[in-house]
Amino acid sequence: MTPLTKDTEDNIERFFTEVIASEVLWGLEGPDGWALCPAEGEDDTDVMPFWSQREFAEPHCEGDWSEYRPTAIALEEFLDDWLPGLDKDGLLVGVNWDEELEGVEIAALDLLEDFAERLD
Repeated sequence: MTPLTKDTEDNIERFFTEVIASEVLWGLEGPDGWALCPAEGEDDTDVMPFWSQREFAEPHCEGDWSEYRPTAIALEEFLDDWLPGLDKDGLLVGVNWDEELEGVEIAALDLLEDFAERLD
């Protein structure tokens, strides 16, 4: 497995490619729900991160997220249920963040549109 890079655009493209190929993505689920963190530069907005591989999510199960575990989410469920729900809840989506939690924060409906373009 090739690790994620500091190139966020490369990590985003990798997210789409790998998730579409495997039809699964990974979030961090804990005792009180799914991992969230504050959005950069946006007061009162949180981000829920997701990864294209379990191995990319696992290193984040430490510190505040030590009780969290990588959990698979089917792509179809993510597109049909998760992204509309995240939008309704006012949450952003983190995509393939690196080990320092650096990466893109994107609106849920924008991510849904990006998937739709790639799946056509």
